[in-house]
Amino acid sequence: MQTQSKKGPHVGRNIQTIRYIRGISQADLGVQLEERLNRPFSQQLVSDIEGRDNVEDEDLLKQIAEILKVEPEALKNMDLNEAINIFGNSFSENSTQQINYKNTVHNQQTYNPLDKLIELFEKEKAELKAEVERLSKGGKKRK
Repeated sequence: MQTQSKKGPHVGRNIQTIRYIRGISQADLGVQLEERLNRPFSQQLVSDIEGRDNVEDEDLLKQIAEILKVEPEALKNMDLNEAINIFGNSFSENSTQQINYKNTVHNQQTYNPLDKLIELFEKEKAELKAEVERLSKGGKKRK
């Protein structure tokens, strides 16, 4: 019998995590949201949004997702705590389990969601850097 209630993903924390990985400050996110939604967004408001379990305003969530270059569904459904729990529970200091692991066939591919997520973020980061370089070179040519 399970006594803990299952909490859904923390949307605000997902926004914060992806924003951090993308290297976007709360103030920068606020400025971009102001431009897109034509209403004021301070750094403090972005901080408040990141503290929320859920973001009710679908248009706001869509705009944040576009700025962070992810799908809104990813922000709603990504549960990093669950991924960390899976990762953390897969290791043990029990020596008998380590012996059994050594005796298993090692040609099986393992899938670690965190590695895939980090790989995706690194790829996106490289693409963004290339885009920034391309745009900065293009901007210098005009002057």
